[in-house]
Order: sequence, then structure tokens, then C-alpha cells
Amino acid sequence: MAEDIRQLLLAAFDVEHREHVTAIRGALGSATPDWNDVFRRAHSLKGASRAVDLPAVEAVAHRLETLFERVRTGATALDRDAANAVHLALDRVEAYVAGLKDGAGPEMPSDALTALGRVLDPPGAAQESAPAAAESSRPAVDAPAPAPVAATASAPVVQKAAAEPADPGTAFLRVPGEAVDAMARASHDLASTLAARAPAAESLARLARLARDLRAGAEALAAEAPTEQPGLRAFAAEVGSFAREAADLSRRQAAATSAIEGAASRVRAAAERLALVPAETVLAPLARSLRETAREQGREVDLDLRGLDLPVERGTLQVLKDPLLHALRNALSHGWQTPEARRAAGKPEALALGLDLAVRGSRLQVTVFDDGPGPDLARIEAVARERGLLAPEIAVGAEHLLRLVFEPGFSTADAVDTLSGRGYGLSVAADAARQLAGSVRLEPREPAGTALVFSLPLSAARRSLLLVEAAGRVYALPGGAVERLLRLRRTELPVAMGRTMLRLGEGKAATSHPVVGLAEILGQAGDPADPEILTAAVLRAGGTRLALAVDRLHDVRPLLVLPAPDFGADPELIAGTAVLPGDVPVLVLDPDGLAARAAVAPSAGTMGQAPRSTTHAAPRASARATILVVDDSITTRTLEKGILEAAGYRVVVCVDGQDALDRLRADIELVDLVLADVEMPRLDGFGLVQALRSDPRFARLPTILMTSRGDAADVARGLDLGADAYLTKQKFDQRQLLDTIGQLL
Repeated sequence: MAEDIRQLLLAAFDVEHREHVTAIRGALGSATPDWNDVFRRAHSLKGASRAVDLPAVEAVAHRLETLFERVRTGATALDRDAANAVHLALDRVEAYVAGLKDGAGPEMPSDALTALGRVLDPPGAAQESAPAAAESSRPAVDAPAPAPVAATASAPVVQKAAAEPADPGTAFLRVPGEAVDAMARASHDLASTLAARAPAAESLARLARLARDLRAGAEALAAEAPTEQPGLRAFAAEVGSFAREAADLSRRQAAATSAIEGAASRVRAAAERLALVPAETVLAPLARSLRETAREQGREVDLDLRGLDLPVERGTLQVLKDPLLHALRNALSHGWQTPEARRAAGKPEALALGLDLAVRGSRLQVTVFDDGPGPDLARIEAVARERGLLAPEIAVGAEHLLRLVFEPGFSTADAVDTLSGRGYGLSVAADAARQLAGSVRLEPREPAGTALVFSLPLSAARRSLLLVEAAGRVYALPGGAVERLLRLRRTELPVAMGRTMLRLGEGKAATSHPVVGLAEILGQAGDPADPEILTAAVLRAGGTRLALAVDRLHDVRPLLVLPAPDFGADPELIAGTAVLPGDVPVLVLDPDGLAARAAVAPSAGTMGQAPRSTTHAAPRASARATILVVDDSITTRTLEKGILEAAGYRVVVCVDGQDALDRLRADIELVDLVLADVEMPRLDGFGLVQALRSDPRFARLPTILMTSRGDAADVARGLDLGADAYLTKQKFDQRQLLDTIGQLL
């Protein structure tokens, strides 16, 4: 039992210590810090650590408390040395608590106590450390009783605003990410459960209609019956009562269902909003890591973190975390100048290094910046020419040169060290930007320095999606647009003007809607699991309803929705892309686009009509030529594979140029044509073409480069290396791709 209580206290301390550390760091970066609050934070941290028997933390907190007391009273100024000592102490506390296992942690380095001791001056440090050591050496039984500590540890869960005071009526709670995910799953389970009740509601409505018809028939019979048959009139009265009860029950059921669905929709929306977390919950540890690296290198830095209170989808932050750490370390390496050089340039001796998150229009902008010497364009150009990325006779501008630094292995460092030199830091940043359907650029800053700027879509957010199947492929529908799910016998549905109809609602408010198959809208042939059963989703779209027939219903999931691919997708139908576990991409369909297309699509269930084809036939596709698709984006690979297979080709895929080269050399299958992206890790498209043309076995293998890099210099380079065709994704035309392949084959 005692061990259980200690674990609870440690869990509460973990929350509390982060609150105190965050508040102290915020004060150090503030122009008008509240030193009284900072002192109280250090004092509370010392008391809480003593209560859970963490003497190493208590000793550091005691010296922090002493320092802040002197700053508060004006006896000591918080200069650079003092601020660095405080940051070091907070870093050590965070690392120590993060390493706790079963209540015990690794030995805390003594450098934090030493640094604080130097700030407090040696005699004072020795005197001040004695009480801390004496207090921290007391046995655990001298600690306060558990109950008061639990109350103390729980109170700081209310989070103070980092910048401006919060609305006094607003409270902020720290909630574990697992709890948010669990709530999201529960809300989607609720939506699925309610959707499964729709057939019961429809059956009840039909029962009410049958009872009404039965009542009318019984009353007609009673009116015609002789007076000596009172039983028939009594039966008619009973049937009338039954019909009224059934109608009343149906109305109450409809009202209750509507209210419950509305409440479930609000719960789902609230759960999705909770998936947004302050950026600091994921990115805050970057500052500690960078300060530790700077200390190891003996370099002075002024670290400036801005916008970490901005709410961002957790998955986006997780994708950005490692690339941002790479970028910050690169900035520390390439932006570093000696104190003498910085003084000569009129700069402070410490390197200014920062991370800024902000919303610019409809996009999330994340910037890593420094005030170092800025990009060395001459060195970048020299390295690019050495690596064959630029032809000797081609002159390019600064913007083009700064794009080359994202090539894998590109580095201007003279030697490899612990910070940089291998040339993969910016390549990792470019990969992350592509994964989030955004972009990244390197640019000089004014008056000095460099900025690495990520521009990401705000639409990269987690959404509730209904997964459905049509024509053998899985698609996603926005959960917020799904009104109900239905499974009905086709024989029970009316047909008007050759179109299957679905009647929704009751009485005068009832409306009829043609049922349109998703496969038909997509121009393909559907294959329902049970041809006698119509499986449909009723969507709210464009101010109306759309009855969309699908082959199968799968489930409802919260998934990260990224923007639609920049090519190969119908912009009127595709609203985005989601990735299922196992890196399986699915296209997210736009309900409004579906409704517009449904107006001209054939009705689900109509027979004898060939589906509209949206796929262009390719010349020689019947020969079953094999095409090797090479692209590091799983979404792009899947779309290209679908287009080519629909045109009759056999398709194999590889994730980058090196993977493709290895497969070709292994002679696994006979490949008739290669379709490759340019920007890929390990070996890019240019390198792949160069390797193919230098190998006698593949020197004449038709190769198409299809990429977003459409500069004239890139096109010329690709063709000069031996590519048979160069297509740009910005102007992608499915017919052009198939025609080009047909000509080369």
C-alpha cells in the first residue's frame, strides 16, 4: 500500500515539477518577470521533492530558491552566468525526473549545484548547501504525511498562461495524451453504435405506417359492418389505439434519435479539438537538448522559443520533432562565430538561436533561425558543382542554390563532428515537410543569419472518418457529413424513372432521394457483399442529402487528414489523404463534390448500363508491360499504381532510387519502363537515371522522371542524364502520362 501511495505521489510530482520548471523558464525569457512567483515556484519545487524523497532535486531547488530570493530583494542581478546556471539546473531536474524508475533515478550530475554555487559566491554557496544537504539526508519517515502532499501536488494542475493572463473563468488542465486518444475512440464508437440503430428506427417508422394503414382498413370495415356485429367496431377501436401508440412511439423515437445524434456530434467535435495540444508538450525538450549540446561545445547561445503555446495536432508535432532538433543543431554548427568575429560584426557575443511557431493565413509556419553569418552561397555552389548537381556552364541564382542544400548528403562542412557534416539534417527536414504535405525553404535573414522555414497546411489535422469500400478500394468519408448508415433490402425500395429511391423522414416532412453508387460516381463497377441488400450512407452535402450506396462499410476512425495529392486526383471529388496503419493510403472524398457528380451519375441498382469510365486507355496496355514505379511517397506510389493498373499495365513499386537499382540488378522480373520521382532519399531520380545509363543492361531501358521540380535547369539536367521524358506534377495530366508511356513502349 505504501508503495502504491508513493507511485501516486511521484505521478503527481511529475506533473507539478513540469509546471514549476515551465513557469520559471517563462519568467527568464520575459521582459517583466514576476520574481515573487519565481521564488514561490522554487520553494514549492523544493517542498514537493522533499515530500517524495528526491534529495537530489531538493538540493538543486534549494539553491534556486536562494538565488531567486536574492534576485527578488535586489541583492543579486540575474546576469548571463546566473541565467545559464538556472537553465542548467532546470535541465538537470527535468532529466533526472524523466529517468525515474520505480521511484529511483540515476545519479544527478553535480555541475548544476557547482554552477549555482559559483553564482551565489563560494562562501555563500558552502553555507547555503549545508542546510540543503542536511535536510535532504533526513530519512523518509520525516517527510510530511501523504494526504497534505497529495493535495499540494494536485493543485498545480491548473495551468497559468505563459504570456497574457487567462480569462478568470477559464481553467486549463493537463490531460495525458492516452486519455485524449481514448476519448476520441469512445466518441467514434458512440457514433458507430448510433449508426447501427438506424435500421431499427426505420423499421419502427415502417411499423407506424403499417399500423396507420391497418387502422384505416379496420375503420372502413367497421363502417360497413351490420349493427349486430359490435365486435368489429371494438376491433377497429383497438387497432386505432395501436396505430396512435405506434405513431407516437415513432415520433418520440425520431426526436430522441435526433437529440442523441446531435449530442454525439458535439462530443465527437470536442474530442477532436482535444487532439490539438500546445506545441510545448512535444517540442519543449528540444530546448534542453540544445542547451546541453551548446554546453558540451563550450558555446554561448541565447535561445529564443516563440509560439510554443500554439495548439497543433499531436501527430504533426511528432513528425516535426526530430527534424527540428536536426535543424537547431545545424544552426548551432553553421551559425557559430567566435566572440571576436561577432564583436567585429557588431553582434552580441552569444549566438542568437530560436524556434518560432505561428499561423500565417491558412498555414502553420515553423521557423528555425539564427543570427550567424548566413548562407555561404559560394561554398554551396562549389559543393553542388563538385557533386554534379550543377553543370559547369549553367549559372543559377541564390534561390536555386538554396534548394540544393536539401539533397541527401549535401554538406558544406569541412569535417564531420558531433553537430553536423554528414549532410542529412536538411534532407530529414525536407522529408518531414513532404510527409506533412508542406514545403521547407532555407533563406538569409536581415540583417544577418539564416532561417529554415517550414510551411505546412493547417488542414493537417485529425478527423473522424468513415471507411467504406467501392470497386475493391477503400475510401474515407468525413464523419461529420455522415447522417446515418442504412442496410435495406433492395426489393423494399421504390424505383422512379429507373432510379432506386430512398425515402427519409415522416409525413409531410419526408423527402425522397435517388440512391447513387459510389462506384458509379468513380466510373467503376461495384461488387456489393450482398447484392440483395443495399448498403448506403446518407450524407449531408451542399444543403441537401445524398444517399450514397457502397459495397461495404468498414469502421469509423480518427485519422490524420493531409491535403489532396498535387496530381492524379480529381480535385472535385478528393478532399485529402489519410494513411491507415501499415502505411496504407486512402483518399478522403468531398461530400459536396460527390453530390455534384451524383446529379449525372447512374442510380445504384440500375442494370444494363455500362459505368462511365474516367480512366484513359493506354496504347499497348494489352501487352501487359511491366512498369517500375519509384517514389518515396506512399500516397504518390499508390495513385500512380492505380492509374497504371487501370490502364492494363503490371506495376511493381520501389521506395527510392537505390531500392529500384537493387531490384533491377537482382533481375527479379523483366521491367519494360521506369517511372521515377526526383527527390528521394539515398539515391534520387537523377542519380538513378545516371546509374541506369552507365549500366549496359539498362542503358536503353525507357525512363520517365515525374517530379514537382519544374525549373528549366532541372528539366535540362534530367534529359541530359538520359531520361526519355520529364513530366511535372504541377501540370500532371493522366492522359499525358499514359500517352507518353505508350509512345516509349
